[in-house]
Amino acid sequence: MKVRSSIFLMIFALLFIQCKLALAQSELANQLQDGMHVLLMRHADAPGYGDPKNYQINQCSTQRNLGEAGRKQAKGIGEWLSKQGIQEAKVYSSPWCRCLDTATLLNKGPAKKEASLGSFFDDMSQAKGQTNELEKLIADERKKFPNIPIIMVTHHVNIQSYVGVVVNSGDMVLVKVNPSGKPVSFKLYPSP
Repeated sequence: MKVRSSIFLMIFALLFIQCKLALAQSELANQLQDGMHVLLMRHADAPGYGDPKNYQINQCSTQRNLGEAGRKQAKGIGEWLSKQGIQEAKVYSSPWCRCLDTATLLNKGPAKKEASLGSFFDDMSQAKGQTNELEKLIADERKKFPNIPIIMVTHHVNIQSYVGVVVNSGDMVLVKVNPSGKPVSFKLYPSP
């Protein structure tokens, strides 16, 4: 009888732990469907710093791009998001190829290019104006898609200007926004 009781308690404990993990994993998915959150993500690992001189936005071969590790990282992040309960999302991307590739490799839906997510690393004087454009984009898209997760793949300067935090490649920031798209609070999710 003691053996049966022990087995029953072990099974109950395992089920309890699984339920707790499932609830914890769904927190991100739940928040992304509440109409008040967006997930900003820095592109996956792209070796180097900045872009080469005279790069062209419509020509990937002239830009700094994802390496093999970055492609694996982006796919891994997409798999991690699936485990969190995010199977599909509205996905927006900076026009830079490393962001578009990251957004595509997440496998959450087609990536839509958005100029307001583009890097202003080469001209930091654009930070305020572009951040204002990002706020407008977020406000508009949250209104259009209140119950659909929104993922925005961008650059570290954009995320730092928007929420004031420095992020590494593949890091994600869950941002609670007000109706005008301004950040209210945020939570950092390091790249899994």
